Amino acid sequence: MSTLAYEIVDVFTDRPFTGNPLAVVYGADGLDTGQLQALAREFNLSETVFLLPAQAAGADYRVRIFTPRTELPFAGHPSVGAALCAVRRGIATPDQQGQLVQECGIGLLPLVVSAHTATLTGGTPTLGAPVDLAAALAAVGLPASAHTGPEPRTAGCGLNFAYLPVRPAAVAEARLDPAAALAADLPELCVFALAPDGPAGLLDDRRQRQVHARVFCPGSGIIEDPATGSAALGLATYLVGAGVLPADDTTTFTVRQGLELHRPSTLTVQVTAVGGVATQATVTGAMMPVARGEIAVPPFVG
Repeated sequence: MSTLAYEIVDVFTDRPFTGNPLAVVYGADGLDTGQLQALAREFNLSETVFLLPAQAAGADYRVRIFTPRTELPFAGHPSVGAALCAVRRGIATPDQQGQLVQECGIGLLPLVVSAHTATLTGGTPTLGAPVDLAAALAAVGLPASAHTGPEPRTAGCGLNFAYLPVRPAAVAEARLDPAAALAADLPELCVFALAPDGPAGLLDDRRQRQVHARVFCPGSGIIEDPATGSAALGLATYLVGAGVLPADDTTTFTVRQGLELHRPSTLTVQVTAVGGVATQATVTGAMMPVARGEIAVPPFVG
C-alpha cells in the first residue's frame, strides 16, 4: 500500500495542544485534486496543507491548502506552518535574511523564517463593502447592544472576511448560526473586541494593543477556527480603513484567539498605512510539532 508522510503541528502557539492544528503532507505531487481533498477530509482539521515543488519562477516551494470541504487559494496558519516545516525538513532553504517565497493560489508570498517563528506577508490589502449590521449580529446570536465602534464591513489580504466589532463581553457570547450566516452572505465572519476599552484604548495605549477575536467560517464547513492568520491580516486592513489605527504609520498589535475552544493562540500583526489605506500587512506566529506518521494514498477516482 502506498503511503505519504505527514505531520500534525500546532500553529500560532509556543505550547503543544494549543493554537491551530494543521496537517502537513509531504510527497503528494503525483496526486490529483480529488485525492488531496480526500486526505483533507480524513484529517478533518480546519486545514490540511500539501508541500509541493515550486512551479513558478522565484518560488522556493508550493502549497495547496484544503479544508475538509474545499480548496483555499490562501490561508494564514497553513502558510506559517508549511514554511517552518519546509525549513526544518530541508525542503526549502531561506536566504541569509531568513527569507522564503511561497507559491499558492493567490500568487507568490514572501515569508521570513527564524528558528521558531515565521512572518507571512499577506496579499494586497483590500477594503470591501459595508456589511448589514443586523444580519451580522443575527448570524452570531448577539443583540444590537453588543455592537460598538465602526460599522462592520469586509476586508482581506488574499482572503476576505466580514468584521464585526463588539463590546468585550460579547465576544465570548457569540454563537454562530450557520444557516443565518450563509443566508446573509457571510461565509467568513470575524467577531472581535479591542482592549482595553475599544478603539480609543487601542490607539492611546501602545502597550496594550490587543484584540480578542473569534472567527467563524461556515462557508468552508468550519464552525469556529482557533487561529486564523488570514483573518488577522484582513483585520489590520479593516482597522486602518475604519480610522482605528494610525493613517500614516506602521503599527503592531496582538490578536488573541481560540480561548473559547480551549486552544489559546497568539498572532502578532503589523500593518503599514499611507493616507488612511493599508498598504501591507504581516502576521507572525510560532509552531509546535505534535505528531507524525504515514497515511495511505486515497484511490484515484476518474
